[in-house]
Amino acid sequence: MEEVTTEASKYTQMAIDLAMTWGPKVVAAIVTLVIGLWIIGMITRGVGKTMQKRNVDPSLRPFLKSLVSAVLKVMLFISVIGMVGIEATSFVAVLGAAGLAVGLALQGTLQNFAGGVIILLIKPFKVGDWIDTPSHSGTVSAIQIFHTILKTPDNKTIIIPNGGLANSSLTNYTTEPKRRVDWTFGVGYGDSADKTRETLMELIKADERIHSDPEPFIALHSLGDSSVNFVVRVWTDAPNYWAVYFDMNEKVYKKFAEVGLNIPYPQMDVHVHKDA
Repeated sequence: MEEVTTEASKYTQMAIDLAMTWGPKVVAAIVTLVIGLWIIGMITRGVGKTMQKRNVDPSLRPFLKSLVSAVLKVMLFISVIGMVGIEATSFVAVLGAAGLAVGLALQGTLQNFAGGVIILLIKPFKVGDWIDTPSHSGTVSAIQIFHTILKTPDNKTIIIPNGGLANSSLTNYTTEPKRRVDWTFGVGYGDSADKTRETLMELIKADERIHSDPEPFIALHSLGDSSVNFVVRVWTDAPNYWAVYFDMNEKVYKKFAEVGLNIPYPQMDVHVHKDA
């Protein structure tokens, strides 16, 4: 009986020693975990409000909040297990190796993801813009985290990975409110240059969509093989660009015929000499 009592006292003392040694560390770790999670929640909400004030794209806000929360929670977890006494170096090394393996396996996907984040933050274009990339052109219908979707004028859907799109040159035709419309009209040799210029200016002034400031520009551009070419440059609102362009082509074709100006076509004179 005395031996049993001694053995029980031994284990009781060991439990007391363990509690004295690890108890404060466990309690401190639990308190740190609870307070840390509360602080992380406050930081995440603050990040969300900041993004809302700075008009960050709505589709990007949830992801960035989740990313900030995940990073902070991992850091908190590593700190907590270090407080308990668990060696955190090995854990960090394993986590880093796992991250490297995942990164290599998802290299293309991560590149597209990074490109999507850059596009949504910098906003080189937005939904509704007409853009021209090295490989495609069309109206932006959606900007997703991995892909950008274009619609062509003939209603085709083009899906472009954001990785390549964020690292390549592109032209945005919708950013500026005004665009310049350029034409080159040819008249025949022998037609009056002054009459051609007056006719073109008359058509320009009759179109209310064309701006008077900047002033329309008309000049004799070149003396071609079959025609005298006049360059015309005017400014209009960006949404009116193609309407003004096509309407002016038709008006010039009809007006030149009315006033007697010839629109020449390529031709060749052949002279046949008959030997005596």
